[in-house]
Amino acid sequence: MRAGLGAAAGELGAGMSSVPGLQADCEELLGAFQEADTVRFERFAELWRERRFHTIFYGRIRALERNKLTKKTLELAQQYFLPPYAFQIRVGALYLLYGLYSTQLCQPKQKIRIALKDWPEIQRFQQDLIDSQHYDAAYIFRTLRLARAFHFTAMPKLLNYRTKKKIQENEFKEEFKDPSNRVNSLITNDVLEELMNIHDHYQKMKCVISADKSQPDKALSLIKDEFVVNLKDLTLEHQEWQQNRMKLFLNAKETDEMSNKKEEGTLLESEGSERANALARIKYRSYSAVVEASKSRRHRQVKLESSESGSNYGKSPNRNKKTSRRPQPARRRDSLEIKGISPLHS
Repeated sequence: MRAGLGAAAGELGAGMSSVPGLQADCEELLGAFQEADTVRFERFAELWRERRFHTIFYGRIRALERNKLTKKTLELAQQYFLPPYAFQIRVGALYLLYGLYSTQLCQPKQKIRIALKDWPEIQRFQQDLIDSQHYDAAYIFRTLRLARAFHFTAMPKLLNYRTKKKIQENEFKEEFKDPSNRVNSLITNDVLEELMNIHDHYQKMKCVISADKSQPDKALSLIKDEFVVNLKDLTLEHQEWQQNRMKLFLNAKETDEMSNKKEEGTLLESEGSERANALARIKYRSYSAVVEASKSRRHRQVKLESSESGSNYGKSPNRNKKTSRRPQPARRRDSLEIKGISPLHS
């Protein structure tokens, strides 16, 4: 086992974006299990112990960092448990999840994240295990279910606010993936042509050793005469079935994308309309506040003017008295002169 996993816990504090050696060690273990050409848990346990895989969670780290390391490790191993990987790799990933879940040091234990859209495929995989009589793998899966090791979620990965739309996917080995067109890779046109030539030569040889040289004896009819034709028809039928299946898958994917886009559009429209309504309400409140303020100011000015006029009305006699004192002697002089009385005699 690489030194990366043993020291992964110590280097975790530097950054959780990538754990050194984690993916390489998991792929090395699954690759060795694939080379063993078996799906028995006993063989996987031997490979697990040889690589001391139980030390993956060792190290003096805090509880928060330990939880993050365990989550990332289970998330990485869980991706090999789903298509498009081969059956043997998926069984090895099941054993790997069981080992990681059982040896983790978190309390309470971190669970294996399973999206709801992937659960039907996992149930079909469990049924395939039972039908193929791989009871050790079926028992491991049932043990995980009874331990409530699965955390059922709406999305495969945790989504947060303001995250990137395109989530970066990890690149895995192509050798682990299940060949989608294995029949076509085995039975090609050249192979069919060679089989046809061999079959014709076989028929001719039977005619040579038969009593009737025109046709072979019935005792020599060990295979069907239309063997190559039937094989060709079955191959074409399989190709057509696979193409139809791929079309259905692509159509379902397109409909899902269209529905997601429509939902996003409706959400954006609703958010836009809500925002527009909120802005309209804010504008209405602000304008109404300005109008009310102007009205109140006009009333206040009228009140001030009325109060000022009232105060002037009350203070006008005093002001008239003050102003009338200065020209008063002139007025008296004028009035006396008019009457013909001199002010010096008074």
